[in-house]
Amino acid sequence: MHGLEQERAWQELKAMVAKGLAVRSHSGQVHPGEVFVALPGTQTDGNVHVAEAVSRGAGFVVVGAGQGIRINSRGVLLERPDPREALGELAAAHHGTDLRCPLLVGITGTNGKTTVSYLVEHLLCSAGRNVGVIGTIGAKWSNGAVNSGMTTPDCWTLHAILARMRDSGVDVVSMEVSSHALDQKRAAGLRFEVAALTNVTQDHLDYHKDMERYFQAKAGLFAPGIAGPRFRVINADDPYGQRLLTRWGGLGCSLQRKKRAFGDCLLAEITHCDRRGLGLSMRYGKQAWELNSPLVGRHNAANLLTAQGVGLCLGLGPKDMRALCGFAGVPGRLERISNSHGLDVFVDYAHTPDALDNVLRALRSLDFKRMIVVFGCGGNRDRAKRPLMGRAVARWSDVVVLTSDNPRHEDPEAIMDDAMPGLKGCPRVLREVDRRTAIGLALELMRPGDALLVAGKGHETTQQIGETKKEFHDPTVIRDLLSCA
Repeated sequence: MHGLEQERAWQELKAMVAKGLAVRSHSGQVHPGEVFVALPGTQTDGNVHVAEAVSRGAGFVVVGAGQGIRINSRGVLLERPDPREALGELAAAHHGTDLRCPLLVGITGTNGKTTVSYLVEHLLCSAGRNVGVIGTIGAKWSNGAVNSGMTTPDCWTLHAILARMRDSGVDVVSMEVSSHALDQKRAAGLRFEVAALTNVTQDHLDYHKDMERYFQAKAGLFAPGIAGPRFRVINADDPYGQRLLTRWGGLGCSLQRKKRAFGDCLLAEITHCDRRGLGLSMRYGKQAWELNSPLVGRHNAANLLTAQGVGLCLGLGPKDMRALCGFAGVPGRLERISNSHGLDVFVDYAHTPDALDNVLRALRSLDFKRMIVVFGCGGNRDRAKRPLMGRAVARWSDVVVLTSDNPRHEDPEAIMDDAMPGLKGCPRVLREVDRRTAIGLALELMRPGDALLVAGKGHETTQQIGETKKEFHDPTVIRDLLSCA
């Protein structure tokens, strides 16, 4: 088949999938008559498994155009420009998300995605909307929850979750969209009402190889076109954000009150940043309002700004923004661990140089006597950022306990060796490969007036060592250790 015949067959296939025809991307799961989509991948190529899918009776095989694939069976071979986009179209047809889907707010960026997604949820719920959230902590809505295991679930799972949310009455979804997800087209078949960028700093270079490819992956969320977003909310203080604004426009968000180089801009001035939280003086066009938040740290000022930008795009006004004054925070994001000892202990998910710098800068501004930090670096991830993480920690810390994060398949001691060069200049550095022991050691070192940050895992409930995932939740471990003290 060629040209119009291919397109006609594709539309007919989507109609069949909408009526229940099963779609598989794993050849070993194919049953007679079903659809097999041959997806390209980093580990294996779906084209290699076409023969198996055909031998199992696949009725339709979807492959990339120009791959030279031939099948000797009664099955129908369909060529599409991008099989991952094709899977998204089929997922949308199957779950009905192509016809009726909640308004989607997509949030991407190196740091701040989770906090912004929850701020948007809080803001819109307070305005009477029924809101769902999808991201690092999982997917949740008013009467349901799913632990998807990834910041952005795989394409089929994502559409299934959105369909469940829609059927439960959700009308807006605040969703984190990771760079991996954008590169792998996990959000294919969806159209975002609003796309928001928090920032772009070094992370995931083990996957993307360099910062330009990393940025271009994120930029895909903002590209115009049939599937492009209706609104763009972009950090105008970020160099990569400035590139997006220059290229495609959007609502710029800036903490520099005089910044008007990018036209339409939501501006904020920090009026206070201390243990009480944040004060922001906001301006958008001729509108001005004040906002006081219990969140601490300049990085949260940027998060609050982005969330308000999303709110403006969805029709909210200055009075609606006051709801953010009641937002207490996100689990594992600069979370204070209450205890009977009166110790100032915090847990944060920070696992990039920029995130560590932001959270430690925020804590340092609160005038604690000493800053003690427990952190490690993830295994089988970007090695180049490990000394940079060490440098960020050393800049703000008096005592560092270097330990394991999720070593995965790497030697934990070797991972710590990679971080050590960045810790030069820190007054005191201790190494303890066992994370629980390291946290206990840090707690023993605390004196009145000190602060302890346990960084890297935040809300996570497991630690991966090799193939094994054992239960490990930093807040729970801290409480257990303090209860025995």
